[in-house]
Amino acid sequence: MEKTRIVVVGSCNTDLVISVDHLPAPGETIIGHDFMTNQGGKGANQAVAVARLGGTTAFVARVGDDGFGRQSIALLKEEGIDTRHVLLTEGVATGVAMIPVDCRGENSIIVASGANALLTPADIDAAADTIREAGIVLMQLETPVDTLIRAARLAREGGALVVLNPAPFPKEPLPAELLALVDIITPNETEASMMAGISITDEASALQAILKIQATGIKQVILTAGSKGAYTAESGSLVNIPAVKTEVVDTTAAGDTFCGALCVALSEGNGLTGAIRFANRAAALSVTRRGAWMSIPKRGEID
Repeated sequence: MEKTRIVVVGSCNTDLVISVDHLPAPGETIIGHDFMTNQGGKGANQAVAVARLGGTTAFVARVGDDGFGRQSIALLKEEGIDTRHVLLTEGVATGVAMIPVDCRGENSIIVASGANALLTPADIDAAADTIREAGIVLMQLETPVDTLIRAARLAREGGALVVLNPAPFPKEPLPAELLALVDIITPNETEASMMAGISITDEASALQAILKIQATGIKQVILTAGSKGAYTAESGSLVNIPAVKTEVVDTTAAGDTFCGALCVALSEGNGLTGAIRFANRAAALSVTRRGAWMSIPKRGEID
């Protein structure tokens, strides 16, 4: 039987979002406008994107044994996500993100990791059967790297495709042990520049960065570039999959929507370019709405 389940290993946060005229400079106090409390965390966002866009998904994460954590689990269940491996953690808070969003839809994000930092390789082992049964395992970098290595290793043992969204990008280079287990990586321009040590200013430097990242052993690099769409490489040549033009309101979960949509399309047997096109359409819809989960579209809006 073909494996189509997508297992997301990652973070679960509560987002505290405030709209502002402009993002504050260091030391600047500004008056904001609307305030919202939303569900978020890159892992949870991506799991919700998978579920809403037609995928079957399980989520492996930790939340605090607090109101935010219990609410997160209940809402994940309502989305149809398997939450057996979303663990309540005593004595620590659920992760929180503080997000100012300006009038152009740009944002800054400050994350207090809370329980996300306590997701361990032992937690992955407890979910081993679920991970080995997956067709795709999707991960980000808001949980400990040694935990991700264990998840990627189990995914490989089960024959799953390992997809890494390298965000937020760490100060230290990602370990070769992790990169060797990744099939597809989805950096944005800033993350790709940091990974490759190359300033991306045009298509030529984008290709150079992609090829340098591929040289680490990763099979496919998908470089997301906002309004310029996404780039990948085929036979050493750059391929651009254009973005869908839309009015940007809030980019908070655009990258996470892209990653979830990409995995859904791949799980349905689409080739890489077709999967990226589907992901671009989903991400374009998400930026027309405010919030994280609130902005993630459903399948009927894409097809």
